Amino acid sequence: MKQLKQEHRDKTGLEIAKVCAQTALDMKGEDVVILDVTGLASFTDFFVVMSGRSTRHVQGLAEAIEGEMRSKRVKASRAEGIQEGMWVLLDFEDVVVHIFYHEQRGFYDLEGLWHDAARIDPEEN
Repeated sequence: MKQLKQEHRDKTGLEIAKVCAQTALDMKGEDVVILDVTGLASFTDFFVVMSGRSTRHVQGLAEAIEGEMRSKRVKASRAEGIQEGMWVLLDFEDVVVHIFYHEQRGFYDLEGLWHDAARIDPEEN
């Protein structure tokens, strides 16, 4: 994250997660939640989990979040599932974004799997 624009260099993982969540909310993402997995997962500090109404909506959410983060010079180190639009994973190192087609979200149940993680309201300041 060293290539961040000056105004974003001091942002924490939580602040970056909130930017991703707010972008999703602006694009009508459903059931957006931030999970604090600090100390529970070795590969990231925060998950941002959301649902889309259709595969195209899932793809649109992923494109909007990638675009917003790219404007801040944060590039996803990994992006998977965009073509299919059933479950998209965007890895921004400190933040991993999961965008599910609504039927897939219940099947994989990330919130249940990471039930020990603190839930953070994305609209809370």
